[in-house]
Amino acid sequence: MYLADEAWPDLEAYFESESLALVPLGSTEQHGPHLPESTDHIIAEELAREAAAQTGYLCTPTVNVGISRHHRQFPGTMWVSPDTFRDYVREITRNLTYHGIDRVVYVNAHGGNVDALREVAKDLHAAEECYALEWMWDESIPDLVSELFEHNGPHGGPKETAMLRYLTDLVHADRLAEARDGGVRDIWNEEEAYQNGAATFFDARDNSDNGVFGDQTDATAEKGERLFEAATEQLCELCEWLAARDEAELLPADPV
Repeated sequence: MYLADEAWPDLEAYFESESLALVPLGSTEQHGPHLPESTDHIIAEELAREAAAQTGYLCTPTVNVGISRHHRQFPGTMWVSPDTFRDYVREITRNLTYHGIDRVVYVNAHGGNVDALREVAKDLHAAEECYALEWMWDESIPDLVSELFEHNGPHGGPKETAMLRYLTDLVHADRLAEARDGGVRDIWNEEEAYQNGAATFFDARDNSDNGVFGDQTDATAEKGERLFEAATEQLCELCEWLAARDEAELLPADPV
């Protein structure tokens, strides 16, 4: 069920019988010369809507702009501050709790959002308003990602490229070699990026000329389909697990 497509009487019926919602979140930021700036929010929305379709749970509209200041040197990137993002997500979640939702899955597809989402979830839990979980799609299927790609890369790499090739026709397939050769294939082995165990970079532009990492040339729609189906299965299982929890299990523990 997609909230924005429903009339209020149908949503009222949902809130009377269910207490879980999925909130997709992504970003609008550079993803190299080969991917659209909508990459993250497309992935988040497609996963959330597919999981909602399979389980019957509610999916909200997508948060399309996230914490992306570290990509600002590339044209078109949009971002908000962490404080603004946290406040916005907190208010959206409280919209849902007003209608009776007490458990939420933040379906996230942008690494820059992770810390803020977890902080919001902790605050809502401590206040006994809601039990919210941050879920990052690729972290739910790490073995499959490693199996499919030798040089994955944390941003604009083959996993995102494969997903977009499966989900859309927005990938510039003729620029995959350009993305690989103009970026950094393996950032974890870049000596310039770390000093005595400390990361020495702040922005993507600090260590990648075109803003992406990994080897995009082996990203296919077929691999994207495998990623999408596996991640959707994980998300559906998470929703069912969360929905089955007794309300008392979702409250903060009593003091010692």
